[in-house]
Amino acid sequence: MNKKLIAAFIATAIAIPTTAQAAMKSEVLASVPTLAILDTALDTSLPIFQGKIAYEVCILDWNSCPNGTSFMEGPGSSVLPLSILSTSKFNHGTQMASAAITENPNMKIVFVRIIGNTANGARQLAGPKSVANALKWVYNNKSKYNIQAVSMSQGHHNLLNLFSYCPTNGEVDLQIRNLKSIDVPSFFAAGNAYDYKRVDWPACQPYAIAIGATDQYGEIESYSNVDLKQTSFYAKGSARVFFPSGSEGNAAGTSVSTQIAAAQWIALKSAKPLLSYQEIYNLLKKTGTPTKNAYVSSGILINIGAAING
Repeated sequence: MNKKLIAAFIATAIAIPTTAQAAMKSEVLASVPTLAILDTALDTSLPIFQGKIAYEVCILDWNSCPNGTSFMEGPGSSVLPLSILSTSKFNHGTQMASAAITENPNMKIVFVRIIGNTANGARQLAGPKSVANALKWVYNNKSKYNIQAVSMSQGHHNLLNLFSYCPTNGEVDLQIRNLKSIDVPSFFAAGNAYDYKRVDWPACQPYAIAIGATDQYGEIESYSNVDLKQTSFYAKGSARVFFPSGSEGNAAGTSVSTQIAAAQWIALKSAKPLLSYQEIYNLLKKTGTPTKNAYVSSGILINIGAAING
């Protein structure tokens, strides 16, 4: 290419309007499938997350986001000082995000922090309001970040309800249904309480995808809660994960299986982009591997290879 052509090319590139550049950037961003993870907080400095964080959000019941309010979005929204982030109360989010990215490195994450902290590092409760608001944010930003699934490895097993073990919250249920209407599944951990009759909230919500855990042999873990009418799938319940500051170790539980299942859903959606929510769900059921244990007679372990090739 001669100098005149090079100069003309550069001039053309410089002349692209700012709005067009922004649109191009947004289009490139949206081309990568994204998993929205609702959890404690995130160590965004770790190498595993470089180039993988599409966005950060903080949605709390408390005024303890980094900006001193109950809502913040943009870089830094999901972070905490390492002295707090590395404690057992807040390192969970980093573990879960690393498990998801390891399972499916061809996606990005939107991390939504839903757990607040006091000044001395104590954990604040996250109620239905925070969960509903986080799900609503995902719904409103689905197209912008190409969000293909939501995963939440937080839950509660003993919320009081006089008529049903699963407390119904209209707004949480509404947001899960709204997400389903735009083909975005909401994955929740069944819980680890050795309960073979009920799963955690919000996994027990009727439109939620409740995920149980299996061991390395594909058998349901004895700790994995189950509701035969509500538990949708099982996935491997153990993984190598990263902790804040970069140390590596093992994690186990339905928290892990939830992230693996959500990441696998996105892998299947990427392989078969024309399939709807219900078609993907049905395909995972059809191609899944039957599983059980001494307490649970039947379940479906996601077989992602069979689903992609099915």
